Amino acid sequence: MINITEWALKHKSLIYFFIILVFLMGAYSYQNLGRMEDPEFIVRKMVITVAWPGASAQQVEEQVTDKIEKKLLDIPGLDYINSYSVPGKSYIFVNLDFSVEHDKIQPTWLDVRNTVNDIKDTLPDGVLGPYFNDKFSDVFCSIYAITGDGYSYEEMRAEAEKTRLLLLDVDNVKKVQLIGVQTEKIYIEMESSKLAKLGISPNTIIATLQSQNAMTPAGMFETSSDNVYVRVSGMFDNVEDIRDLPIRTSSGTVRLGDIASVQRSYTEPGEPKLYYNGQPAIGLALSMEEGGNVLTLGEELSEAISKIQKDLPAGLEIHQVADQPKVAKESINEFLVTLLIAIAIILIVCLFTLGIRTGAVVAIVIPLVIAGVFTVMNGSNIALHRVSLGALIVAIGLLVDDAIIILESMTVKLEEGWERTKAASFAYLNTAGPMLTGTLITCAGFMPVGFSKGSAGEFVGSLFWVVTIALLISWIVAVAVTPVLGYKMIMLKPSHTEQGFDLYDTKFYRLFRKTLNWCLENRRAVLVVTLIAFVFSIFLVRFIKQDFFPSSVRPELILDFRLPPGSSVQATDETSKLFAAQLKDDPDIVDYSYYVGQGAPRFILSHEPVLSSNDFAQFVIVTKDLEARERVAQKIDHLLTGFPSVAGHYRSIQIGPPANYPVMLRVTGYDHDKVRSIAEQVRTVMASEEYLRDVNLDWSQKSKVVHLTIDQDKARMLGVNSETLASTLQAQLSGVPIDEFREKDKTVGLIFRLDSNSRNVPADIKDLNIPLSSGQYVPLDQIAKISYDAEDGVIWRYDLKPSITLQADVKGGITGTDATKKVYQKLASLRQNLPMGYSIEMAGAAETSSIALSNLLKVVPLMAIVIIILLMLQMESMPKMLLTLLTAPLGMIGVTPALLLTNQPLAFVTYGGILALAGIIIRNSIILIDQIDKQLELGETTWNAIVNAAVLRFRPIMLTALAAILGMIPLMTSIFWGPMAVAIAGGLLVATILTLLVLPAMYAVWYKVTPTDTFEADLSE
Repeated sequence: MINITEWALKHKSLIYFFIILVFLMGAYSYQNLGRMEDPEFIVRKMVITVAWPGASAQQVEEQVTDKIEKKLLDIPGLDYINSYSVPGKSYIFVNLDFSVEHDKIQPTWLDVRNTVNDIKDTLPDGVLGPYFNDKFSDVFCSIYAITGDGYSYEEMRAEAEKTRLLLLDVDNVKKVQLIGVQTEKIYIEMESSKLAKLGISPNTIIATLQSQNAMTPAGMFETSSDNVYVRVSGMFDNVEDIRDLPIRTSSGTVRLGDIASVQRSYTEPGEPKLYYNGQPAIGLALSMEEGGNVLTLGEELSEAISKIQKDLPAGLEIHQVADQPKVAKESINEFLVTLLIAIAIILIVCLFTLGIRTGAVVAIVIPLVIAGVFTVMNGSNIALHRVSLGALIVAIGLLVDDAIIILESMTVKLEEGWERTKAASFAYLNTAGPMLTGTLITCAGFMPVGFSKGSAGEFVGSLFWVVTIALLISWIVAVAVTPVLGYKMIMLKPSHTEQGFDLYDTKFYRLFRKTLNWCLENRRAVLVVTLIAFVFSIFLVRFIKQDFFPSSVRPELILDFRLPPGSSVQATDETSKLFAAQLKDDPDIVDYSYYVGQGAPRFILSHEPVLSSNDFAQFVIVTKDLEARERVAQKIDHLLTGFPSVAGHYRSIQIGPPANYPVMLRVTGYDHDKVRSIAEQVRTVMASEEYLRDVNLDWSQKSKVVHLTIDQDKARMLGVNSETLASTLQAQLSGVPIDEFREKDKTVGLIFRLDSNSRNVPADIKDLNIPLSSGQYVPLDQIAKISYDAEDGVIWRYDLKPSITLQADVKGGITGTDATKKVYQKLASLRQNLPMGYSIEMAGAAETSSIALSNLLKVVPLMAIVIIILLMLQMESMPKMLLTLLTAPLGMIGVTPALLLTNQPLAFVTYGGILALAGIIIRNSIILIDQIDKQLELGETTWNAIVNAAVLRFRPIMLTALAAILGMIPLMTSIFWGPMAVAIAGGLLVATILTLLVLPAMYAVWYKVTPTDTFEADLSE
């Protein structure tokens, strides 16, 4: 094997050149790295929307949703389908399996479009769509709101449109979407009684308007030199032209404005609205080009907005509603500070334990490795974010291990009087191979995190890659750069002159030898105690709380505000205003915005937007800090008691894949009523649990409906059928579009309907006048029986079956995952007695956590195979390989007490940390067994070889473990990384001590070593 250290010492100038080059490349790469708060994960979801005006939710489910869902089963890579049907609309969510790679998603969406369009002809007449949204995962990193006291929605929209075009010119802005735009309509309203009195049919008015405003070609003169077009006047230029339109009646001609109200206003019922600090607003949501730097984008947007603000008309203001660049900058800066603290801690440890000069070498090595990591990250498109920076902090404690081992080995030989070049070369020959194997095995320990499928794996996947990059670079630096720096900087004089002087003949090492000898003499008792400790630590796992991903420390609170099913958007708007008024002037609130009729756009990837719904509003409340967030949460709890008809639920922003509630259970089956009955039984059980509160169902209450039972015989005699009656009622009650008013680049719809007094009181429906073909009118109650009833306002489905999700908040400090599992176990008897085809399953975070953990564990066999292969390549001995593997679980003896003492949960990253810990422990075991082999080659007895190897490797093993443990301290305060840091630190502390004591005992048991034995067994087997 080429001695890289010896080569490096002969080419010092080249090594110095590459050190400077790496530092320069690292500085350049750092400036160009992408930056974001959290890493991206792929949202493999498409939304299909289908409209069927006039149909009930059940009719939509049966005739539209069901047909489309069955056809979607043919899509390759499909994971599951969920949907909800409401009166007149169907929303279908197509969710792909995690096995569908990123570059295959768009082709799959095209396949979905083609598949659904193939059955378009089988859908009922009158169906509009289907419409496809494959941009559901777009993140709008910056959201602005334009407000103006005294300005109309249309005036604000016009300015927002101008601003939108200006913002599209900013680099890396992908698209700008307007929010809260209120579409204008021109409403022509008449009294029902006046129509009957004048004997005018609505169709007459509609036909007159359409013919007057029709865009019909009037021909063209083609002369010898020109084409001269003929333009006919009469089309509407303004609202007054519509009012002046002549309408013929049986008694003569009247102006439309004399018999009807013609008003230009906004769409009724209103479209989704945005309010900022209680003021009506038009929002601008911006998304960034893929691969853009969010911090750079934020700076350019700030500059652009400041210029735009100056040009806005007096009274109009533009406000920042969501500022992801600012949040990302603060998050990255916080992690950079944590990184510097970790570096400082390790440097202090090295300076105190290795000495000033040796510590100074480590002080150069750490930033050199980090510079190399930044360079590779830049070339690999790995951005700076919560996970990559956290991974770098984790790596800091590990990347100094190889340098410490090299320096320690070199220092020992220098103290023994060796020449510097010879001492450095010996360090390479003595440790490079085991170090490389140990480094690769440590990297392999992080493989489950790096190769785990699913959104959770994608979220934390960069942990593996950054740690692997750092450790591989650290090995190269350790064998090529560290000896060169050590040669230059370490100036040790031999610490002895007498032949046979033993550096390890000190009081401490004599005590360690004594302890180790006792462990070898009582090896079976030591192993039994270790086994008992391991089993006990596994038993303690049940007492550790479990969580998936924690809530972030961002100051926002998101409040879902839902009125009873069937509530009008006007009622939602008015109720939201009343609630918002209670938030005004709260000193804990920086600002707040709320969205009526839909949810906030996806301003962060972990936020799941709520689609259009008249009974829904969503508040995004930005508080001053975490303490203020808690106070505002308590205030919301109190305020919601004053809104008994509102189902309110607040939450902070999640880290990682989202879930609406901490506790979610899903009931599915084939029959609507049976599913509802089972769900009510589940609700009863959940409501009885003291650790749950605000238990609710996503599909429970029914909506009001008016039924008209037509007397078909009488209706036929009068020339009325069900279709014409429904069309007439639609025109009179909700309005019917009849034409368009064209104004510059805008088109404004013309809507005909009855006036508000005639159409807004359900009890007066019996008096509505129905026009007959004879020109006369008949009251509705003479041809129809009117009754009042209730029907499903929404029908949820999961994988083609009706589904009800039960949701609840937690109290008393229990985590959502633990609460879900407890109530799920309590439902065991109910679950076992369900009819075939019906089920109760965990949903939300508990379900996602279970899937993520399963995906994580699927990679463990691959990790084990890689580690075994590396061990065999290094040791070429099955017994030694097995002995080394047996030390991997020792970390659990320290993990469980550490988590319990610090009250940290078993989160997704904790499992990843425990698996990675196994690789770190095995690395230390390799070094110890390799040293045993070297001692045996020197002719020592097996007993002495074991003892002397442990003594010789005690210092480097303890130093590297100490560096890794102390490097975790800054991460322990992180809400995301804390559980993993505690698990690694606690596990490594105990496992390192046990490795130095228990591994020798296991070795002695396997090879049946006694104090007087010479080594006769074949250690290569």
